[in-house]
Amino acid sequence: MQRRKFSREFKFEAIRLVRERGVSVAQAARDLDLHANVLRKWMKECSTDPQYAFPGHGQLKPEQLVFDNLFGRRFAAQMFRSHLRSLLIVTRSKHSLNHNIILVT
Repeated sequence: MQRRKFSREFKFEAIRLVRERGVSVAQAARDLDLHANVLRKWMKECSTDPQYAFPGHGQLKPEQLVFDNLFGRRFAAQMFRSHLRSLLIVTRSKHSLNHNIILVT
């Protein structure tokens, strides 16, 4: 079964059902064939920052975009190299019970 995707407009309409029309979260979720916790999560996300709620399609909030530009690729590459340096690779010889330990630097 594939995960369902909902448009930003659908999410806002679902939230409007509860907030403006007075429909309970449980009833709105049943009517829209959603789990109530999904609708509650959407409501929480919308209440914290309605302008940037549900960006979708890889679009980031401005503060996330700044962080990604400053630290994103360079930071990820540095962390990967650091992890590789400290990684111990343990191999076992096919013909003996001796263990060879190789330190990757």
